Amino acid sequence: MDQTEAETVALPGTAPGGAVSETTCPVRWRRSSRARRVSLRIDARAGEVVVTLPPRANRRAGIALLTTHAAWVRERLAALAPHIPLVPGSEVPLGGLRHVIRHDPAAAGVALASGALIVGGPEEGVVAQLAAFLKAEAQRRIRVLAAGHAALLGVAPKTIRLKDTRSRWGSCAPDGTLAFSWRLVMAPDWVLDYVVAHEVAHLKELNHSARFWAHVELLTPHRDAAVEWLRVNGPALLRVG
Repeated sequence: MDQTEAETVALPGTAPGGAVSETTCPVRWRRSSRARRVSLRIDARAGEVVVTLPPRANRRAGIALLTTHAAWVRERLAALAPHIPLVPGSEVPLGGLRHVIRHDPAAAGVALASGALIVGGPEEGVVAQLAAFLKAEAQRRIRVLAAGHAALLGVAPKTIRLKDTRSRWGSCAPDGTLAFSWRLVMAPDWVLDYVVAHEVAHLKELNHSARFWAHVELLTPHRDAAVEWLRVNGPALLRVG
């Protein structure tokens, strides 16, 4: 079983003028029985470095790797989009449009207004209510899109599930189960449309053959633009909540 532990690690660097300096960064140590080598990656959602260690590797090996790639780590962490908490005053994208979160104790549930998300009830319930609303809205929009695309191809998903994945926006299982990141509800509608079309096309071709891409082209014209949008803007969606 994988085990994780977080700590702050000092990274060596060079200050202006050539002097040696140190900066700190949050690191999550992950020991994995499946790992064959020491590796590191940036977890955009958590805003930290994840260092994976094989069973017999010690942290010195991880520190050595961090030191070797210290400049890369600092650059990647500095490039992360700001964290957007689900609290009153924050601006959260929905369908690619920014909506400011407003709290109205007298209101009930969550309501969409012009450029705003109005959250009712006690303030301590704002985060949970907004998270539930965004996931429900994602489910609703994805189901509508999936039904339309599936009808065109003459297929039907077994079920549609929402996840909170870090690297995959959608997937199609061999049994016909489609899964999507709920965070796609924050992307522009045409980006969501492409991801749903992509996974529905897998119900016809569970591969990336020419036939598969022909199905995708039939369903949506947004392939290239959506892939580029997710490459550039997708990591920011992981920083919400």
